[in-house]
Amino acid sequence: MKNKISVLLADDHTMVREGLHALLNVESDIEVIGEAENGREAVEMANRFSPDVVVMDIAMPLLNGLEATRQILKSNPKMKIFILSAHGDDAYVNQARSIGASGFLIKQTAAHVLPEAIRQIHRGSVFYSPAISKRLIQNQQKAQQNGDRRTRTEIAELTSREAEVLQLVAEGRANKQTAAELNISIKTVEKHRQSLMQKLNIHDTAGLTRYAIAVGIIESCVQVTIME
Repeated sequence: MKNKISVLLADDHTMVREGLHALLNVESDIEVIGEAENGREAVEMANRFSPDVVVMDIAMPLLNGLEATRQILKSNPKMKIFILSAHGDDAYVNQARSIGASGFLIKQTAAHVLPEAIRQIHRGSVFYSPAISKRLIQNQQKAQQNGDRRTRTEIAELTSREAEVLQLVAEGRANKQTAAELNISIKTVEKHRQSLMQKLNIHDTAGLTRYAIAVGIIESCVQVTIME
């Protein structure tokens, strides 16, 4: 018998993780080897357990799933990471593709296709929800016609640390709190903050928060307190 496909689940909602675990537990060729409740934990567990496939939510505290994906793939470029989110907006999907995710599935449709999606990704294919696949084709045709690659370029220009700082700032963390969370100095936080502001041509915290929501770093439903 072939080895089972090992899967790491990353989602900040316990009930969602339990539901996904139960869904996959009945599959004879898939084994859930770990569960992470935030992006930082997902990075640590991916490096520790080396799963075949990571099923990654986007909107998680401390480190969002997109940045966690980028960090995991930087250390483990052959690992397969599959985005499973309640939101399939173009900004989320485009960023997931640009950082190397192997697919994107809307949570509402996951129950019927997630096991097969994991199998396909493990074999080296990509997998997207049908509605997303259709939009990707349409958007690609429009991009070729208009030459509009601004959003992807802006996102790609941010370093991993700048993206971490951006998320924490957008979540309402002050510089001191951000420094403590990332284990760096306040001066370093200020340096990264100034750098990303210059790259994005955004010069206030409210603007950074709006940008983070627009490109899928945090969800618009997340309650944040703007702090300077």
